Amino acid sequence: MILGSHCSLKAPDYFLGSIKEALSYGANTCMVYTGPPSNSKRKSAEDFKIEEAQSLMKKNGMAMEHIVIHAPYIINLANSKKPETAQFGVEFLKEELKRVEQMGAKILVLHPGSHVQAGADIGLEWIVRGLNEVLKEDESDVKIALETMAGKGAECGRTFEELAYIYQNIEKKERIGFCFDTCHTWDAGYDLNDFDQVIQQFDEILGIENILVFHINDSKNPLGAHKDRHENIGKGYIGFEILHEIVHDPRFENVPKILETPYIDSKAPYKEEIEMLKEM
Repeated sequence: MILGSHCSLKAPDYFLGSIKEALSYGANTCMVYTGPPSNSKRKSAEDFKIEEAQSLMKKNGMAMEHIVIHAPYIINLANSKKPETAQFGVEFLKEELKRVEQMGAKILVLHPGSHVQAGADIGLEWIVRGLNEVLKEDESDVKIALETMAGKGAECGRTFEELAYIYQNIEKKERIGFCFDTCHTWDAGYDLNDFDQVIQQFDEILGIENILVFHINDSKNPLGAHKDRHENIGKGYIGFEILHEIVHDPRFENVPKILETPYIDSKAPYKEEIEMLKEM
């Protein structure tokens, strides 16, 4: 089982500190942002202590291909109402792919974007245009994992069909995969009580071989709420049994699974939740 959580990346140890944090939780993977998710301020990847982090990973049996990087929320390729915002996202994503490659990671999770009330069809077209521009000259082997979204506000990617439209129109399809977020998928209206049926639907539309990472989160809201509010494992509407079933599904044994659950009393719950989910 490849199981970990979101970990911080901050001074003075940066990526080395992220790996130390993951190991303290009993994890064998982790997900990090290369800087604050809500702004564009970034340190040079040369400051990240990458070699030290990779050495520590090797000593503890962590594989670099299982490390996940999450792109910041400020990237919105779908914003046709402010083309300059969409173009900023394109340029920032190009640089983010370079940072991910420098770190040695292979997966970059990306929220598809918000059409800001211009309509989903227009938003999806702009996402396709932006991703094709980003990938046109990028020769790395980093894959962009488009995340399944809850459908709050004007989010694109709320259905498997919307994600399929993006995928089908990407020129370098080998560079695109998906991040299956359990809270988002549940909030979007996919009933995970029948996980096999949901995965069958996903497979028919997107192909389960294209799932690059899972976000394992419970939900504070009932099925189809379109709210996107994560809850701790076993304390929400999805429930422990379903999430436990997902992380133990043999079809996804080698797919990284990342917890993004809320802190409890200002303390990360990941060590306890990872132990819970590992139990047979």
